[in-house]
Amino acid sequence: MEDYQEQEYEFWRRLDEETVDRRKLLRRGLAAGAGLTVLSLSDTALAARTRALANPPLKGTPGGMKALIAAAKKEGKLNDIALPDDWANYGGMIAAFKKKYGIDFARDNPSGSSAAENQAIVSLKGDPRGPDCVDVGPSFAVAGAAAGLYAKYFVSTYKTIPRAMKDTRGFWTGDYWGAISIAYNGNLVQNAPKTFADLLKPEYKNKVALNGSPLTSNSAVAGVLAAALANGGSLNNVGPGIDYFAKLKNVGNFIPVQTTPQTVASGQTPISIDWDYNNLAYVKEFPAAKWKVGVPSDGVYGGYYCQAVSAFAPHPFTARLWQEFLFSDQGQILYLKGFAHPARFTDLVGRKVIPKALLAALPSAALYNKVKFASQGQLTKAAAQIKAQWPSKVGG
Repeated sequence: MEDYQEQEYEFWRRLDEETVDRRKLLRRGLAAGAGLTVLSLSDTALAARTRALANPPLKGTPGGMKALIAAAKKEGKLNDIALPDDWANYGGMIAAFKKKYGIDFARDNPSGSSAAENQAIVSLKGDPRGPDCVDVGPSFAVAGAAAGLYAKYFVSTYKTIPRAMKDTRGFWTGDYWGAISIAYNGNLVQNAPKTFADLLKPEYKNKVALNGSPLTSNSAVAGVLAAALANGGSLNNVGPGIDYFAKLKNVGNFIPVQTTPQTVASGQTPISIDWDYNNLAYVKEFPAAKWKVGVPSDGVYGGYYCQAVSAFAPHPFTARLWQEFLFSDQGQILYLKGFAHPARFTDLVGRKVIPKALLAALPSAALYNKVKFASQGQLTKAAAQIKAQWPSKVGG
């Protein structure tokens, strides 16, 4: 337990040092650069709307959580998007929420990317099928806030979330983090690849996949950043990571099939570069695949995801109740059961509310000693560089 607590404190100390001025990042030019349509809603109107919706009915309304629960139950539904059951234990999360509140979920595009989530808010504005919340990578969260896609909301546990992991104006909040790992099918791969350098070996021909495309997927962007760190690049220069995947493709090892639970189960992606919590979940889910997981020693990169409430949520109260659940002790421990590092881990450990058996089941904290985390500015720069170079060097 002490090792994990020290690891979390070190993570947030370093990330706080790298935090940049978000006011400069949250300009509409950033949203346009991310390919988002800036909504026609004026800044004044948006500000008025978000003030009106911020924390209903937790602030300024009698009843607190009881009133929020009642309002959510009256709505009776949550439109979720891009939440695969296998990802960070979202299947367990949704089941627990439904059991606790009796509220149904309208599941949409479970394998969707962060870009697809933001675009759905734009495309389905005013449509009852529009997403109520999104779970996106930080660069996409920044772009979404700049485009006016999110409403402000401060969860009741907001103060226990590290400052570096949240937008202090309340437009988005980091909920969990993970590290890039390399996993493989033990039936199809004889020798364990332990580094990015290993993946260039001839024995891995037609075997290496990413989870998504780095043009639209935060997890794939993270994979390219990890490869950059392993090949002389840095968090400020993802170029060597792009070149690495171009080389991996040229030698015939990188395949166009993107990792999903189905491709892991079927053997279509014998080796996958993905978040540790996804790969670790597959070990139990697909025992026949003999899935094995390791953190590469030559490119240890970590990143977090962010929750945000749509400014145009069809079910605004249920959206906020879902946020309260995700950031509650129960929700954060459910993330941990899915091998994701919850945002409030340090607080949970400090109050000794995490079951000892669960802590014992986690990978050794020593695996993450070299992990590096990008600032918002570095993520934005990396995404722009990938967008400019990936299509010509690696492909769409």
